[in-house]
This record gives sequence, C-alpha cells and structure tokens, in this order.
Amino acid sequence: MIYPETEELLKRVRRIEIKTRVLTRGVMAGGYHSAFKGRGMSFAEVREYQTGDDVRDLDWHVTARLNRPHVKVYEEERELTVMLLVDLSGSMAFGTRVRTMREAAAEMAATIAFSAMRNGDKIGVVFFTDRIEGYIPPKKGRSHMLRIIHELLTKQPEGVKTDLNVPLNHLMATERRRLIAFMMSDFVDTPDFARPMAMAARRHDLVAIRLADPLMARLPRVGLVRVSDAETGHEGWLDTSSRRVAKAHSDWFEAQSRKLDETFGAAGVDHVTVATDEDYVKPLMRLFARRHHT
Repeated sequence: MIYPETEELLKRVRRIEIKTRVLTRGVMAGGYHSAFKGRGMSFAEVREYQTGDDVRDLDWHVTARLNRPHVKVYEEERELTVMLLVDLSGSMAFGTRVRTMREAAAEMAATIAFSAMRNGDKIGVVFFTDRIEGYIPPKKGRSHMLRIIHELLTKQPEGVKTDLNVPLNHLMATERRRLIAFMMSDFVDTPDFARPMAMAARRHDLVAIRLADPLMARLPRVGLVRVSDAETGHEGWLDTSSRRVAKAHSDWFEAQSRKLDETFGAAGVDHVTVATDEDYVKPLMRLFARRHHT
C-alpha cells in the first residue's frame, strides 16, 4: 500500500526528474559542460603529423619506426566530482511568493545533479545547518541521483541555525582531491566564514549560490505585522508602513549583499543570487557563461 504522503512525494520526485531531464538535455547541457573543465589531459591515440601540430607532441618512437612524423593526441579528462553543500537551516524555509528558498535550492541542486550525471560525473551532497545533517558520498547512476532528490525534498534537520564554517571545514576534511562544490544558502545569520571559504576555494572549485526572497530586499507596506526569526525563535511586531523601518530593512539587505560580494571576491569564488520568484535557469546560465569566458 502507498500512503498518500508517499504517493505525493513520488509525484514531486518524478516532476523534478522530468523538468531537470528536459533542461539538462537542452539549454543546461552545453552550459554545464563548457563551464566546468576536467582534471587534465589523457593520452588518446597516435596519428600522422599534420600542419599546425605542436612539434612537442611528436612521438619519436613511432616516427622512427614508420619513418614518417607522428604525434600523440590527448583529450581532456571530463570526469569530475561535484559536491552540493545544501543549507537546511530554519531561514531557508522562508518564501513569500512562488516557493521557499529551500524548495528553490532543492530544484537547482537536482538540475545540477542531473547535469553532472549526463556528463558522466560523480555527485555527492552535504546537508548542513550549524552541524552536518547528512552526507551522501559522490557516486554515479540514476538510482543514486533519485536518492539525492528524495533527500533534498524530505531531509528533516535537527538544527535550525546556520554556520557556514561547518560544511566548508567538512569539505576540507573529507575531500582531498579537487572537486566542484556548489554551496547553496541564504548566507545570513552565520558566524564569519571568510577564512575557511578562502581555504576551501584554494583546493576546490567553489561556487556560491545565494537564495533570496523579494521580501528580504524590500518590505511590502501592509501595516503592523507579527514576525518570527526561524533560527532564534524571537518574535515581535514590525510596522511595515513606516518609512524608517523600510529603509533600515533595505539598508541591512544591501549591507549584507556588499559584505558577501567582498567575501566571495576575496576568496575568488564565483557566485550568483537567485530569487525565489524567478526562473533559476537564467541566473545559472549567466553563471556558466561567465565561467566559460574567464
């Protein structure tokens, strides 16, 4: 017997799989492939020298044996390891229009995971709050991918606060070989993480995806509203019709954004902001295009 909540979950998993499969076969496929390069070059074959070939690639043994110049041909090693670092803290459950930040992160993570799978790459996940909530080691295969999507949709964290130092330190401790890591978070209410981010970015190819809700940037003028902090539990009243309150809120968001830009820039981390009410494909493609041309 399939319980209603299980049946609904299977439908959600299937919807995400279908949507991401379409994306990763089309617009996302080329973007992902060109934006992330393999570890290096591996030997492919030997062929006869052609005008324009690098003489440093001459295979002298074959050249001497056949008495005609031949060169070694190399190809890029495309297999990569991709790690998703997904924030499950209380603030990620916030969303005022289309979806919550966690739902947006789950769908983007699934899209990246399917892109990696179609490219023949390994994919793993680290779930975190102010602690490690779960770890799925990198592997290949459709069943592995479906397990990841299932966990993205259903994982219930023990913690509610955010500490970005935790997943960054975990990444450094568990992953010795260079990989691509996508960190998905709203990047708020966390202890300073500049140093571990810079250290992680030196070893790995680290990409930051910042989730944001429109309400985080600008308050709607709807009068007195009762608000609650999902991570601290603090509750209070907010007068959204007050210009002073609205300005203080927008100033806070802009200051947060500037500080994050500085942190990402100092660490050399590519980053993009995705709003909960927008199509996440466009900002992801901008990110891929930017990386392709750098």
